[in-house]
Amino acid sequence: VQLQASGGGLVQPGGSLRLSCAASGSIFTIYTMAWYRQAPGKQRELVATITSGGGTNYADSVKGRFTISRDNAKKTAYLQMNSLKPEDTAIYYCNAEVRERIYVRPRDYWGQGTLVTVSS
Repeated sequence: VQLQASGGGLVQPGGSLRLSCAASGSIFTIYTMAWYRQAPGKQRELVATITSGGGTNYADSVKGRFTISRDNAKKTAYLQMNSLKPEDTAIYYCNAEVRERIYVRPRDYWGQGTLVTVSS
């Protein structure tokens, strides 16, 4: 299973970006998908999660600004980031809990990360 994250870049404060995380490979079911981020010198932190049924959860720091969504047919999760702040600068990683085959225990997978820089 591979997770390919994309969509990062340089944006001015107040701007928007949309990240994508596409899963591929041997996949029977994808359960929860999530976005994490790691800023320079800081620990990786959870940004948002979305269950297979569409239930979402957000870190307090991004509530009202970020929206996580997914397209199960495309095996892809998205993170729409609005009103970006310099403190949102980080490498953003996608994560997914994946069952590769029926009767096989689900495992966690990580994407390679995509850099988001918020600066004027």
